This record gives sequence, C-alpha cells and structure tokens, in this order.
Amino acid sequence: MHESAMTHPLAVRCASTRLTVALLVLLAAGVVAGYLYEAIAPVTLALPLGLLVVNLMAAVATKPVFRRQAPLLVAHLALAALVLLAAFGRLTALQGRIELTQGLAFDGQLLDVDAGPLHRSRLAQAAFANEGFEIDYAPGIKRGRTRNAVRWTDAQGRVQRAVIGDHEPLVLAGYRFYTTPNKGYAPVFTWRTRAGDVQGAVHLPSYPVHRLRQARAWTLPGGTAVWIMLKTEEDVIDPDAPSAFALPRNRDVVLRIGDERFELTPGGRIALPGGALIYEGLRTWMGYRVYYDPTLPWLLAASVLSTLALALHFALKFRRQPWRAALPAPAAPRDDGAARPLAVWR
Repeated sequence: MHESAMTHPLAVRCASTRLTVALLVLLAAGVVAGYLYEAIAPVTLALPLGLLVVNLMAAVATKPVFRRQAPLLVAHLALAALVLLAAFGRLTALQGRIELTQGLAFDGQLLDVDAGPLHRSRLAQAAFANEGFEIDYAPGIKRGRTRNAVRWTDAQGRVQRAVIGDHEPLVLAGYRFYTTPNKGYAPVFTWRTRAGDVQGAVHLPSYPVHRLRQARAWTLPGGTAVWIMLKTEEDVIDPDAPSAFALPRNRDVVLRIGDERFELTPGGRIALPGGALIYEGLRTWMGYRVYYDPTLPWLLAASVLSTLALALHFALKFRRQPWRAALPAPAAPRDDGAARPLAVWR
C-alpha cells in the first residue's frame, strides 16, 4: 500500500478509536430503533455496520502493526468481511411462515413475511407438497420429534422425497423450510356450481394447544359466511400415556350458515343458494417457517478464517517469547576441602 495513503489525514481520522466507540453507540441505537420499528431495521443496522468496516479498514491501512503481522491482518480482514456479510444478509434475507394442507403443494404465497429491501423472491421455484406427518407424544402431552414427509420435483424433472422436521429443513432455491409446533385438522370441501367445482380446506386452530376450540369462521367463494366446528369430544392425544398425533375417529362437522345448522359426515352435502357444498373428509395441516439468507456459508467461512488467523497470530507471538525464564547459573562452590553433595537439576 502506498505510504501517502497510509498517512493521509482523512485515513488517520477514519481509523480513530474514538470514532470506533461512536459507531458502536450508533449501532446500539440502530438495534433499538430496528426493534421498535421493524420496517427501518435493515437501514438502521446496515449503515453503522458499513461505517464500522470503513473504520476497521482505515485502521489496517494506517497502523504498521497490521502490515508487520500477516495473521493479524488476515484476522481483521475476515472480521470486516463478517460485518459486511451481516449487513448484506440483513438487506437480502427473508423470514416468513406458511400452512399446507396434507396432499397440497406450496404455491409461493406466504402468510407472514419479513424481507429485506434487496430481497428478490424466488419462492415460485420452491414448490413442494406436504405428504403428511407423524409426531410422538410423551405423557403430559410433551411433543417429540416431528417427521414430515414432503415431495418435490427437481430441475431434471425427477420426483424427490424427504422427511423434514423442526431442525431438519427442506432447502429449495436457497429457501429453508422447517416444521413448527403449529399443526392441526383441515376439513376439505368442494363448492359445486354451474361454473365448475372449487375445492378448498379450512384450517382449524392448532391441535392440541386449542383442542377445546376446534371451530372457526370462514367464507365460501361468492361471500357466504360459514361457521364450522369439528364434532369430536375424544382425546386424540392421551395426556396420561405415550401417544401420537392422529385423526379423530369421529370426523363429523357442524356448520352454521345464517340461522341454519347442519351436521355433515364425510361425503355429505347441503344445497345453498348458488351451489352445493360437499364435505369431502378430514385431513391434517402443517405450519412451516421459511428462512432465506444467502450469506450463511460465507459467514461460516469468514468466521473460521478469522479464528484460525487469530490462533496462528497468538501461536507465533508466544513462540517468539520463552515459555519459562532461564534458570540462573549456579554459584561456583567454595573450595574449603570438604566434599558436598551435588544438586540435581530437573
């Protein structure tokens, strides 16, 4: 690096330790502001992180100690990369959630989403189908490992299958899909009109958390309001013994449309103004959290590089210094004619 660049007044000021402290205070304020107002979080975090990188690079350029010790230089450059990657990841990352009925495929739409301003969605390329799940429960309704079977088609047109869970994600188009504790029952209906059939599912509240409130309101195509309840009183998951998530034995539903009340078994139908509503049966639904951050592998690489460089720096530093002070030379014995035992140095 050119000497004039190393001693330029602006570079020296940018490398100031006081500036480092001020930027750390600014970063703390940005964290608080981002917590209170999530919409501005990417900017309030990315700006101070970027300035901290400038501060660090200026210190590397102006302080000779970095040029004399290559491992220390590499460690600081890796730390700068970590800061830049963290800021870039915050600007491009995405978090969200979806719910999928058993047997249906993800259509690329999220229920909730928190995405950075630079994120470019590729969720349409992450299509997969939920083929059902298994969950074991210990006494006390303590949830065990979730095993969710999923299916998708790869870029070569081949059908692929896998089993995912809360900590074993499905990774498609860079997006990571994890199962969540949210899952439950989904009555499936067909709305039949002269224009054709429309099939859909109603996701009842999560089970077993809301096992006493398996009801909700929804709206038919065309705007008819419907209230539905799963008519079951059994404990599908035994609270006093090992059990597993399963469909209830009684799968009848109760519907309220206006002032009328209907009870339907699977295959039953009711005639309504504008069409017929057919109850096809009961399935399950699973909730997923969706996560995307393209910087994760680079963050890991920069972390490993920084750790190894610091380890090498300290190893070389301690090797240049003696681990133990040299023992003083023994004093010459006085020759008084008497024999003395010799000391043994160990």
